[in-house]
Amino acid sequence: MRKPITRLLHCPETSFFLFGPRGTGKSTWLNMVMPDALVVDLLSKDEYQHYLTKPDRLETLVQGNVEVKTIIIDEIQKVPDLLSVVHRLIEKHPDKRFVLTGSSARKLKRAGVDLLAGRAIFTSCHPFMAAELGDAFCLEDALKVGLVPLVREAQDPEAVLRSYIALYLREEVQTEGLVRNIGSFARFLEAISFSHGSMLNVSEVARECEVSRKTVEGYVEILHDLLISFHLPVFTKRAKRQLVKHAKFFFFDAGVYRSVRPKGPLDHTSEMDGLALE
Repeated sequence: MRKPITRLLHCPETSFFLFGPRGTGKSTWLNMVMPDALVVDLLSKDEYQHYLTKPDRLETLVQGNVEVKTIIIDEIQKVPDLLSVVHRLIEKHPDKRFVLTGSSARKLKRAGVDLLAGRAIFTSCHPFMAAELGDAFCLEDALKVGLVPLVREAQDPEAVLRSYIALYLREEVQTEGLVRNIGSFARFLEAISFSHGSMLNVSEVARECEVSRKTVEGYVEILHDLLISFHLPVFTKRAKRQLVKHAKFFFFDAGVYRSVRPKGPLDHTSEMDGLALE
């Protein structure tokens, strides 16, 4: 049996959100550090339907498990209305800790619900780091398939990687109706992959995708909300008025970037290694 990898994640003593892309090991880590917690898994169709129809059932569950001090709600964005119930329960039961995981902040923002008004802190779960893997870390493999735990620990990492973005397209983007034209969004993913590790020119991406600039700006926001990408701002030594400087665009994992980027017969892997390393 493979020895579990110790993650460099801080576990707060109070209630907290744990956000991170799919497959980064949020649930696995919580099961390791909180083995006695009560878990509500909203990825389960039965539990999802149970709480979607009546979110107040969570209060009944908590009242029926008086001895349990930690309650984990997995993929909280599936039922945003549960946040109001959790808010009420934190007020009524200050001795209990609620851990809310999510792989997308999109639906929570769109629903306009309050994120517990400061009563829960935010924590992020990232792919593996070299310090976590220790001697098991291999730079060549990290540049090739990335460090997402779901991908790295699979028998065929490259096959899982190829289906990773497809999973997001199907379950998050298409199912939730985030975009009207899924084909345009798929073309956008390929086009924006050439901006990985560099300044993002929205107008150029829009021309390549044959959509408006405003549409591309919306697509970029979706990627950020789904935690697939982020912007790295320009470093400044002192606080001052913001000048005309552009942040760099990055996918959250080198393997995900390489799986999205189109490859032609004359493309060489070394062309992508530098950006993957960055």
